[in-house]
Amino acid sequence: MAIENIDKQNFNTAFYQFNKSKRLYETIKDSANISYILIRIAEIHQINGDYYGSKEIVTEALPYIKKKGVYTASVNNMLGVADKELSLYDDALFYYKLAANEHTDPLLKLGSIQNMAAVYIQQKKYDKAIFILDSVSNKISENKTQLKSKATRLDNLGYAYFKNGMAEKGLHLMNEGLQIRKETNDNYGSIESYLHLADYYSKIDLQKSDEHALAAYNVATKLNSVDERLEALQILISNDNSPKINQYTQHYFSLNDSIIKVRNKFKNKSAKIKYDSQKEKDENEKLRLEKAENQLALQRDKYLKIVFGIISAFLLVLIAILVRYFKNKNKAIEFKTSYNTETRIAKKIHDELANDVFNVIAFTESQPLSAETTKENLLQKLDDIYSRVRGISKENNSIDTGLDFTQSIKEMLSTYQTKERNVMVTNLESVEWEVIDEVKKITISRILQELMVNMKKHSQANLVVIKFDSDAKSIFINYMDNGIGCEKTKIAKNGLQNIESRLNAIKGNIEFDTEPDKGFRAKIEIPKHTQSKVKKIAAAF
Repeated sequence: MAIENIDKQNFNTAFYQFNKSKRLYETIKDSANISYILIRIAEIHQINGDYYGSKEIVTEALPYIKKKGVYTASVNNMLGVADKELSLYDDALFYYKLAANEHTDPLLKLGSIQNMAAVYIQQKKYDKAIFILDSVSNKISENKTQLKSKATRLDNLGYAYFKNGMAEKGLHLMNEGLQIRKETNDNYGSIESYLHLADYYSKIDLQKSDEHALAAYNVATKLNSVDERLEALQILISNDNSPKINQYTQHYFSLNDSIIKVRNKFKNKSAKIKYDSQKEKDENEKLRLEKAENQLALQRDKYLKIVFGIISAFLLVLIAILVRYFKNKNKAIEFKTSYNTETRIAKKIHDELANDVFNVIAFTESQPLSAETTKENLLQKLDDIYSRVRGISKENNSIDTGLDFTQSIKEMLSTYQTKERNVMVTNLESVEWEVIDEVKKITISRILQELMVNMKKHSQANLVVIKFDSDAKSIFINYMDNGIGCEKTKIAKNGLQNIESRLNAIKGNIEFDTEPDKGFRAKIEIPKHTQSKVKKIAAAF
């Protein structure tokens, strides 16, 4: 609707509808349409002579534009137009050059280049304008779509020649440009031709100058182009060659006063529309915030019930782990690996959760639950228990051994990255994981997890480097951290014997290299192919 109204010159209505549309696009974060709308709003500001306002609007559009292209070119071209009208000619040239470089459409690029020539004419640098317009002459074809561009070039080139002292050549080109504009019904373009010819004849033939100025005035009146009407009246007044000179003068001042009032009215109205738009946006945001707070309050009321669900989930996790353990105790290596894993989990449950659950129960029995501070304290304790249960579950969940295996490894390792500790992983994608069987992938993931848990608990490292490599037969994993290290005799006490058990199951091996205060290193080698298959359950823990 706004686009239709701007085409019908219903600019105030279009301005309102564009702003309303912009608010809706903001709710769905559609940056492309937001930037387009802001450019069109800036266009309305320019039509109403508010060039400072247009610059402000197109600048607002820039953060929404994701990459350079037609939108950034349009923004820079509009900034050039605004600065040209504000007589900031050097700034206008800067923006026109940017627009020309960013336009991919040859015709649009040509328009920005010709705009640069028009600025040089305003600066009275006629040689530069002539050079640019001559250089683009072979880039304009004779087809109908480019005839308007050709007429513009001929008119501006002729005017530049005239101002540069080559009047006869300039007159020929200006007349040729006017003729093309008449043939193509380019009424708006013909206004500029008439004004240039009126300026040309003002020094040699006042009657012809008046004729062209009146022609420009009449066309501008039909098209409601106020600035061009004022320019035509200025020429008629300066020629002082008509009995209607007083009428022209009076009409000029009356028209000028009217346009000032209209443009000031537009500025006030546009400011009010923007204010109302922002106010409505703020009110909607406030309503959304209140709704979110109400939902949060309802959720907090249900937390007492959730605690029993959390405890149930905790018991289910524990039972599932125990079931796996007893299913695989028939083999010594599987039993040993499973047992160590269960011990670690049970210890974590006892150390981190059991006491906390008991304390929560005691807290609920001893404190009045109706008190707001008591509720908040209880909710915080429950949330902490819930987070820990999720953490235990995440550490022992199934491993994706498919196409996303490398991504799951990265995600697992990234959980040990903190502000104080940097974890670096290199060459992970260089290994041909698609030829590695599922059991080995699970084992590798569990080994890395064991190393990282050991590092977190014992090493005090702030840098961990894990490098992957492979050849035709084996996969190599080099682990290094800059922690406090330990005596080699104490490695088994740190729980790293689980790693050796896992590697034995898939015919792999590991070498530890560590000394106190000199960090910890481990070199792991795993064969890509083994003669005997190992059951998946051997690495499941």
